[in-house]
Amino acid sequence: MAAQQSKVIITCAITGSIHTPSMTPYLPITPAQIASSAIEAAKAGAAILHLHAREPANGRPSADVALFREFLPEIKAKCDAIINITTGGAPTMTVQERLEGPRSLSPEMASLNLGSMNFGLFPIAEKRQEFKYHWEKSYLAGTKAGIFKNTFEDIETIIKTLGEGHGTRFEYECYDIGHLYTLAHFVDKGLAKPPLFVQSIFGILGGIGADLENLLAARQIAEKLFGNDYRWSVLAAGKNQMSFSTVSAIAGGNVRVGLEDSVYLGKGQLAQSNAEQVTKIARILRDLGLELASPDEARAMLHTKGANQVAF
Repeated sequence: MAAQQSKVIITCAITGSIHTPSMTPYLPITPAQIASSAIEAAKAGAAILHLHAREPANGRPSADVALFREFLPEIKAKCDAIINITTGGAPTMTVQERLEGPRSLSPEMASLNLGSMNFGLFPIAEKRQEFKYHWEKSYLAGTKAGIFKNTFEDIETIIKTLGEGHGTRFEYECYDIGHLYTLAHFVDKGLAKPPLFVQSIFGILGGIGADLENLLAARQIAEKLFGNDYRWSVLAAGKNQMSFSTVSAIAGGNVRVGLEDSVYLGKGQLAQSNAEQVTKIARILRDLGLELASPDEARAMLHTKGANQVAF
């Protein structure tokens, strides 16, 4: 069985690299917007903040360390949430580009994608007629021919660079059942070290679908592979965000919400902030009789190095 779950960790993914500015006017883009949105999400109950950077002028995903440094110090100063920096970046970035920020910033946590995959955002480009910025349509359409590259060598490089080099803990992003077995391989090699924070992801075109049977299967396989050595969390893209988070919590897991994963609060209703989504899932959790983990409780559960050991 997974490590005994006493309280639920809420992760909030603030801006990501999937959605583009034309999809919602509420997507944080500038450093000031990202900082403000992250701080509000933490105050609403998020113990972990998952962060990407974007070019302020047009919202394009960016790996520029200077942009991260424009919002990370403010977030750290104004809330005590665990700061989790992406190593996924965007499908268009090389692994070295994706490592540029976290290698310089030495965060408590970083995301880590557990496999190369088709990452299909192109249906959005096919449906939408107008875009605010010229880069958006080609960025989305390009995923039809592209591969989101995360080879065994890439994964090992990230683990050794950040885990061994900086003491960073990982949010292991598993987009399919096979990714759990990939993680088990790195555990067997002694590179991925417990307690593992396993994020099962559903609903990305090219990854495992958002069917309840898949969620339960992911939980069962994670139990089989990792026993007491992991903490489980779930995110589902788009319309399945809240329902899958709720099932995860009922099944003893943790949850992830945020505008990276869905721009909606409910059917046909755009979320006006990340805090709105955190507030909604926090209310659901409390209505179920579950308690929220504070940032320091999450630190203890995940064995992070502490906010005083980062380089920002």
